[in-house]
Amino acid sequence: MSSSPASGPARLPGVRRPARPVWLSPKVFRTEVLAGLVVALALIPEAISFSIIAGVDPAVGLFASFTMAVVISLVGGRPAMISAATGAVALVIAPLNREHGLGYLVAAVILAGVFQIGLGALGVAKLMRFIPRSVMVGFVNSLSILVFMAQVSEMRGVPWAVYPLFAAGLALLVFFPKLTKAVPAPLVSVAALTAITVAAGIAVPTVGDKGALPSALPVPGLPDVPLTLDTLTLIAPYALAMALVGLMESLMTAKLVDEITDTRSSKTRESIGQGVANIVTGFFGGMGGCAMIGQTMINVKVSGARTRLSTFLAGAFLMVLCIVFGPVVSDIPMAALVAVMVMVCLATFDWHSVAPKTLRRMPAGEITVMVVTVVCVVLSHNLAVGVVVGCVTAMVVFAKRVAHLTSVTAVLDPDGGQVVYRVTGELFFASANDLVGQFDYAGDPERVVIDLSGTHVWDASSVAALDAIEHRYAQRGKTVTITGLNEASARLHGTLSGELSAGH
Repeated sequence: MSSSPASGPARLPGVRRPARPVWLSPKVFRTEVLAGLVVALALIPEAISFSIIAGVDPAVGLFASFTMAVVISLVGGRPAMISAATGAVALVIAPLNREHGLGYLVAAVILAGVFQIGLGALGVAKLMRFIPRSVMVGFVNSLSILVFMAQVSEMRGVPWAVYPLFAAGLALLVFFPKLTKAVPAPLVSVAALTAITVAAGIAVPTVGDKGALPSALPVPGLPDVPLTLDTLTLIAPYALAMALVGLMESLMTAKLVDEITDTRSSKTRESIGQGVANIVTGFFGGMGGCAMIGQTMINVKVSGARTRLSTFLAGAFLMVLCIVFGPVVSDIPMAALVAVMVMVCLATFDWHSVAPKTLRRMPAGEITVMVVTVVCVVLSHNLAVGVVVGCVTAMVVFAKRVAHLTSVTAVLDPDGGQVVYRVTGELFFASANDLVGQFDYAGDPERVVIDLSGTHVWDASSVAALDAIEHRYAQRGKTVTITGLNEASARLHGTLSGELSAGH
């Protein structure tokens, strides 16, 4: 029986048609396109501002945002995350540009990309599991504070008309979604405030006041630096710092998006993708970049984007807006974009983490780690500093807490010929230091048993402590028998015992 032309070609039994990409759904496609447009509008003043921080022409930051977004949408590991020129990267490479020029900056961006690919291949992304939740909360909250502080500076020394425009923008962002969510509220707010200021001729700061927009696409080329060992030695420290800061911010942002969207992403692919994006950006004369939490939150949390299409379109729309619609974009009042970013800050900040009810129940150590992370990031304006200090603080708090859980109890045999010490808890450098002082070397009988079935020996410090205990008993003519070691502990103890200068 032949099929009619209207029914289309017959499918073979057992052969499935390829699944249609989710973004081809009309509803998803509309969401992704509008989200990409909103992000592109928000990227323009940010990229220009970061260019100023780095000491380069605004076009350098805009080109970087374009190439980073487009490339990472294809090779990155976290769909819907936005990567572009960022303040963290600008702060790292600004001294290099100031002292040696744009050519060396671009060379450093390319080398940073190479470092990121290498670090990604070596599995640096796996280190993310060692970042405690309290550090993650501090990271999110500190970024919200930094972004908010940047918006406050945009509201100082401005004409009075900026403030009612800003208030109107906030009102639209709050109330428009109650009417419909078919069109993102940020896009409506930006379009409405721009139309009002242009039609009424209101003189307020605009995007165009930040700097001139590019009028043509970037052209690939090699950095204008001598290809010598001296050049490599000069740019390598800046490139490594940029690679580490960029990866840290990108992986932390990817982890945050994973939690918001309840999906998993490949952190290794994201690390390598960031490297590829920075290499491409460098060859196109951009200043490099990494993931941006503010624009990512606009894309994912405010606009509801979930696919790579929104990231790709954010970069593509950025260039279209600059090159084709430059005069229109230049007229967008900064008050509109500030209102959008303030709402993003309010939505991103983890208010539950600072609620009195939460603080009363949270362990003091966890609160300390969160506060330390926030304070370090806000004071240094460096995410890497805050995260590293926060992680170190968390380790100290954890070590102190676990060390106090170690206990030693003694049971003397009825005949008085032997004493059994039972050790419970974890033995590592913090708890092992106190272990030596918990035995009665002078008063114990000649046979001493140390039962370690309730503990685990983690490091050389613990083995050294056990050796010291045996040595002190031996000085008094007493014998010590260690029992109950699990397989891993017995292997470590057998390897290191007697090799660590016991008794000193």
